[in-house]
Amino acid sequence: MQPLAGKVAVVTGASRGIGKGTACVLAEAGATVYVTARTVEAGNNPLPGTIGETLAEIEARGGKGVGAALDLHDDAAIEALFARVKDEQGRLDILVNNAMSIPPSMTERTGFWEKPLADEWDIWEVGVRAAFIASHHAAKIMVPQKSGLIAFMSGYVGRTYTYDVMFGAAKSATDRMARDMGVELKPHGVASVSLWQGFTYTERAVENLKTVPGMASQLNSAVGSSPEFVGRVVTALAGAPDLMERTGGSWIVAELAEAYGVTDKDGRTIPSLREERGAPIFGPV
Repeated sequence: MQPLAGKVAVVTGASRGIGKGTACVLAEAGATVYVTARTVEAGNNPLPGTIGETLAEIEARGGKGVGAALDLHDDAAIEALFARVKDEQGRLDILVNNAMSIPPSMTERTGFWEKPLADEWDIWEVGVRAAFIASHHAAKIMVPQKSGLIAFMSGYVGRTYTYDVMFGAAKSATDRMARDMGVELKPHGVASVSLWQGFTYTERAVENLKTVPGMASQLNSAVGSSPEFVGRVVTALAGAPDLMERTGGSWIVAELAEAYGVTDKDGRTIPSLREERGAPIFGPV
């Protein structure tokens, strides 16, 4: 049984990491997934992963993916993507705002005043501004159909200092954006949530473990999850009877997984880090 059969999803930043993992899981669950990212050809990014590789993985799992090259700095391109989705599918059920700019300077142990301003502002531009614009266009499709889920990727960094000033500011803004969108979308049957993911073994995170001082000693396999963990939880959330009761809230992914009986792909239960790293500020509206 495919719980998302007939549904349509858009996932940003889906050439690698959590975006790729989420796109693959949603497609495997039956959704038609628009795989969006900037990386079309291998070698254009120092990290592995392309749109085509994600599509190949989706196909190997028996799912349906649609590739869509997208630069989230381009407002017109974002608008065109959602116009394409509406024209080709006639609906949109899930938007996962996953993409974020993570420049090398973000994990450097230097003060914000020593980092390039362009790098710092790009974290905001992609992680907050572009997510708002994508949600704006998604809502125009979802509100008339009176259903849908907009999910934002956030994390404990919204409460606990991690790496960088702008990183924390962007994730705190993400939580508030999801909350206030929840207020305005709730009367229309559309849900907006912010998802707090813990450490994830993405391509970038694995590289950081090798190069960022102190990271390896702070983490272990019991705490970290696979890049597919979020997708498994989003799949459960999208079909949950209590979805609208969660709208506007920031939710720890590990706790949602426990509530819906979801494990990581290897069967592990991922622990909540609420006590160690902090609890979300915003509950449902």
